Amino acid sequence: MTPKSKAQRVSKEARPLVLLVEDEESFVDALRVGLAREGFDVVVATDGARALEVFEESSPDLVLLDLMLPKLSGIDVTRKLRETSEVPIIVVSAKSEEIDTVLLLEMGADDYVTKPYRLRELVARMRAVQRRRSSAEEILDESGAIEVAGVRLEPDTRRCYVRGDEIKLRRKEFELLQMLLANAGLVLTREVLIDRIWGSDYVGDTKTLDVHVKRLRAILEEDPKSPSLITTVRGVGYRFDSPRP
Repeated sequence: MTPKSKAQRVSKEARPLVLLVEDEESFVDALRVGLAREGFDVVVATDGARALEVFEESSPDLVLLDLMLPKLSGIDVTRKLRETSEVPIIVVSAKSEEIDTVLLLEMGADDYVTKPYRLRELVARMRAVQRRRSSAEEILDESGAIEVAGVRLEPDTRRCYVRGDEIKLRRKEFELLQMLLANAGLVLTREVLIDRIWGSDYVGDTKTLDVHVKRLRAILEEDPKSPSLITTVRGVGYRFDSPRP
């Protein structure tokens, strides 16, 4: 069956389209039924290579991605998708080792759920990711340019310049940097940053924030191992340090 276009779906009930990338038939069957009941349309790919093809064909609103897949791993699929898209990605996997979690967050995944899971929890996370994405888009559309210490953000065009050179940032990196720049010189607690960037209903790993700060430092700092812009206030949070006059 040919996947529905977004225009066709919007003209009906605007049900979000989910790309389910999963090679275990039992999970596929259960999720098809459960997600349909919760108001989602579902298209399926059973290996990593096919997932990229189905993504191009269907333009889904969200991707549920197993980590261990034939042909291409979930990590490879995430990396490929993030080259061209900011679509929300939630990893669903039986693996829960810390290295997998950190790597997935660095690659650009929005959240992850480990098997076995409850459908109610999975759906709650899916809806939370969608709400955060919609809210972020509204904020970015209304914000003005910010420039501090040689770092300039233009939220209306989603452009970032560091010492005059344009750089590319992922969505969450952009939002985090915008928050830090807008409050330059002030300490922002970890709780505030997670709440404002990932939402008050975020229940994922708190290492998410640290991973994104590490990525920003690698991009912004002249010496990421000895950061002078995004500094850590131990036991509290982070601060963007503007230069002293």
